[in-house]
Amino acid sequence: MSIIKEFKEFAIKGNMVDMAVGIIIGTAFNAVVNTLVKEVVSPPLSLMTEGIKFADKKWVLREGVAEAEGVNEIHEVAIGYGALLESFIDFLIVGFTIFIVIKLMNRFRKKAQDPEDKREVTPKDIELLAKMNKLMEEQNQLLKDNIPKK
Repeated sequence: MSIIKEFKEFAIKGNMVDMAVGIIIGTAFNAVVNTLVKEVVSPPLSLMTEGIKFADKKWVLREGVAEAEGVNEIHEVAIGYGALLESFIDFLIVGFTIFIVIKLMNRFRKKAQDPEDKREVTPKDIELLAKMNKLMEEQNQLLKDNIPKK
């Protein structure tokens, strides 16, 4: 099988399209979360901490020295723990948001897969499996009823 034919089958099956849609939505979602953290969550946090901006917080390991007569410039060496804190808040918001979205999707999926619930359209394969299960339960009950008791 040629590479072109394999690629065509891969693209036609929808794997590539699904992946592209996921990447595009993920990128857009990342922009929303970044704005949410920087514009909605960080201001109240900095207000609670008397206007301290977390992104500016750092632990200075070596002070910087400006260039002067005969002295070369020495750059500051610091660990930016404030940026880490903002990233952690970003991670928590993303994780919680994904949890809520998946929880809602699972609730809708359960409704759609319940053959007894007529408000939602149940997929055909689920309907068939539910009917088979019901028939097997009825058959098992008939067999139990017809077995002579000792």
